[in-house]
Amino acid sequence: MKGSKLAALAFAFALAASVAPARAAESVNLILNWTPTADHSPFYYAKAQGWYEKAGIDLTIETGKGSGVSSLKVGSGGSPFGIADLATMLVAKSKGADVVALMSIYANTGQTFYWLKSYGVNSVKDFPGHKIGNPPGDASRVMWPAFAKAAGIAPDAVSFVNVGPTAKIAALKSHTVDIISDFYNEHDLKVIEFGADLGYVNWKDIGLNPYGNSLIVNGAFLQKNPKLAEEFVRVTQKAYAACVADVAPCLKALLDQVSGLDRENQERQWERIKFLMTDEFTTTRALGWIDAERMKKDYDLVHTYLGMEKPFDVSTAFSTKMLDTGIKMDASKVKK
Repeated sequence: MKGSKLAALAFAFALAASVAPARAAESVNLILNWTPTADHSPFYYAKAQGWYEKAGIDLTIETGKGSGVSSLKVGSGGSPFGIADLATMLVAKSKGADVVALMSIYANTGQTFYWLKSYGVNSVKDFPGHKIGNPPGDASRVMWPAFAKAAGIAPDAVSFVNVGPTAKIAALKSHTVDIISDFYNEHDLKVIEFGADLGYVNWKDIGLNPYGNSLIVNGAFLQKNPKLAEEFVRVTQKAYAACVADVAPCLKALLDQVSGLDRENQERQWERIKFLMTDEFTTTRALGWIDAERMKKDYDLVHTYLGMEKPFDVSTAFSTKMLDTGIKMDASKVKK
């Protein structure tokens, strides 16, 4: 009898455990650098698969308005996580933004200027006197003084025109502007549109290769929620690796949630993105790895060309502790 009572009690506890509500997922906001495109598809894929939810994260993805805006929103605590160009993030940190980079997405800079040769621009040396179109918060506008000095032209030799991220090609085509800035992942769209008349220069071509888009976190949030931050990073790593292996379900997740995107264009973008994700560290250390020496160079770049409002130890601006070193970038999936 005693044994049957114990068995009944055990069954009762098991039943109670099975019907007990799961721990509520914590609401977490991620502000993107711009409108969602292929490079953000891993977030949508992981969310659709329930990976964030399983990690205790109820994720909201917010459309961004530039790396400058996302850096400041994360740095002020308005959003725990964000996507931002790292050089732009360093500028924001020098102004007091409480931000830390946890994972690189673009190991190589995606910053590129495009122009039409028929407008009288054949190289960077022809930029003076011309109009560059991009949004006010665009990373390339924030970092323009660095580009200008590296290219050997005066920073004030050009004028900027406010052009929304989806209107850049139209602005160039209509000659509203002479030059536009854009990410390299959008390269094919311009080749299709302009053909042989298109000219371009990636920042790396003139010796500037700062880390590009990266996952950033509010410093106070990180200190208070290290486990949640680690879960967020590792789910995100897993998602990017899955999309490198097969982007089709990732783009489906993106297109299911974001209207107005062309699947073929997003597929072309993803091929360029895989190239931007690949370097000696992301393929050998961990997908998303941030190298300390490169970060020091990026800091010096920002300090030299833009100045630091309040200098800081660059080691406080990033951490690789959250990364899963078992997840690496698969270079075999990158088209040469």
